[in-house]
Amino acid sequence: MLQSIRDRSRSWGAKIIVGAVVVTMALFGVESLVGLFGGDGEEIAKVNGEPITREQLEVEVQRAIRSGQVAPEQERALRTQMLDELITDRLLTQYAEEGGLHLTEEQLDQVIVSLPEFQDQEGRFDSELFRNRLASAGYTPTAFRDELRVDMKRQQLQQGLAFSDFTLPSEQERLAALQRQARSFRYVTLSADQVADEVEVTEEALEAYYAANADSYRRPEQVRLEYVIVDRQQLADEVEIDEAELRDAWRERTADADRRISHIMLTFNGERSRDEAEAQLEAVRDRLGEGESFADLAAEVSDDTVSAEQGGDLGVISEGFFGDSFDEAAFSMEEGEVSGIVETDNGLHLLTVTGLEREPFDEMRDELRNELALSRVSSEFNDKVQRLIDESFAADDLQSVADDIGLALSTSDWVSRDGGEGVLSEPGVMSEAFSADVLEEGFNSEVIELDNDRRLVLRVAEHREATTLPLDEVRDQVTASVEAALRREALVELASERVEALRAGEELDIDWQQVEGVDRQDSQGLSSTVVEAAFRLPAPEGDTPVYGHALDGDEAVLIALERVDEGEIDAQVEQFVASMAERLRAQAAIQGLLDDLRDKAEIRR
Repeated sequence: MLQSIRDRSRSWGAKIIVGAVVVTMALFGVESLVGLFGGDGEEIAKVNGEPITREQLEVEVQRAIRSGQVAPEQERALRTQMLDELITDRLLTQYAEEGGLHLTEEQLDQVIVSLPEFQDQEGRFDSELFRNRLASAGYTPTAFRDELRVDMKRQQLQQGLAFSDFTLPSEQERLAALQRQARSFRYVTLSADQVADEVEVTEEALEAYYAANADSYRRPEQVRLEYVIVDRQQLADEVEIDEAELRDAWRERTADADRRISHIMLTFNGERSRDEAEAQLEAVRDRLGEGESFADLAAEVSDDTVSAEQGGDLGVISEGFFGDSFDEAAFSMEEGEVSGIVETDNGLHLLTVTGLEREPFDEMRDELRNELALSRVSSEFNDKVQRLIDESFAADDLQSVADDIGLALSTSDWVSRDGGEGVLSEPGVMSEAFSADVLEEGFNSEVIELDNDRRLVLRVAEHREATTLPLDEVRDQVTASVEAALRREALVELASERVEALRAGEELDIDWQQVEGVDRQDSQGLSSTVVEAAFRLPAPEGDTPVYGHALDGDEAVLIALERVDEGEIDAQVEQFVASMAERLRAQAAIQGLLDDLRDKAEIRR
């Protein structure tokens, strides 16, 4: 439902709040919807007086992590990005509403009835399905329409800006010519060790850098946690499973494995009666008991002449191939066993298993052992979880709870709302740690279900507020940053001096590297910074190179542009470039609006 809306939208950066509803319910439960839609959740930002709550931000962050778009260890950076996006959405919505953008009820109806999530198998809108889908997401039709209306207004606004811009034919031709250019130049890399003097970091420089970058040295609000975990797998690892149990489990697991079967068949109601056929097979069973070979007897007495020539071999069979009575006998035996007399439509049979197509016991041993152990501790796990629920609710600490239940009490280092490592990085853990009951009241947390096999309870052992760390605490980091900045400045200065000398016609002892015909599609292994710098230089006149330089990471690169060649026309590439240019211009128009809105808005974080 929600993705279909997005697929039909071309809005840049638009968000559908319904998506937040579904994710919120999955991650935090129905009660979190109150905080998401106008509840009294903690405000983390205000945009022209309208609040953005922590719950709204958490929904966006956890959705990105759960979907695999962002690794959990990048969660801190992700929060800043997601908050910026929420602020952007709020600015666009406010601007659209102030501008009087309007959607009729009929337009909203048309969007809703066109969504396949609300249609029956014949492609018709189903009102009952519509209500059920929204109800399962904890959403009313009225609230859904309200949020859809807001998103479509943002879409109208952005599409209007995008379509109002265009590119002239002359501009397209110029862009195509630039795109297919190829440039030949020499280059040389200058590293920091070529700077003559060691950089000197003064106290004034440290203090100035620290003051300008104070946010980089801000320590967020943090807690140290105590926690206990009931872990079904850990309980299972301590269980002893004997060899006989493993063998029985293996045989049970592989009981329906394909198997190679041989048979001896006697027909009846022709030259012999059924009783005579049965008597003959009983005699064959006696001879088998005396040690005669099944294959030899099949060749001697079986009426199935085709298989008899192969010692009675029928090949590898699966269940259901020869019928119920045949399967019941064949799939109840282990390798080497001989069945009783089996009757089918073809006659009477003796069967034997000559091979089993099953995974070897040794390869399944660990898996079987784990399955049996997990099953055995299931009752113990449930009992410990229930005791954890009961005892942690009333206890004033976690150590006594851990001791009573036989659990280990773990402690964390200082962690922020962005999470820690291991179990502390899992969804829902840090939101519980920073909840009012746990952080402010000092209670043990609710029992947190990490997954099917783990339950966790935590409490705050220590708490410290957010603060900017003093310079003395971060002096080493600040010093390293200032030194790096000074080295880069010295390197850029050296590069500039050499470029000026080259432009003045001086002969310098430089070991140039030569590249020919570099274009925008083929950088020939050069960094994008160097290629972009080469393409920014004006075309040389005559045989005199044009000199320039670029800062590439911790190195500076001197460039001597010697020749600019017109590349070959590639209609497909040029069409792509023209299309991309139009998109970029549209995005620039939207970004220009956003920059203006941000400059004029009152935004508090």
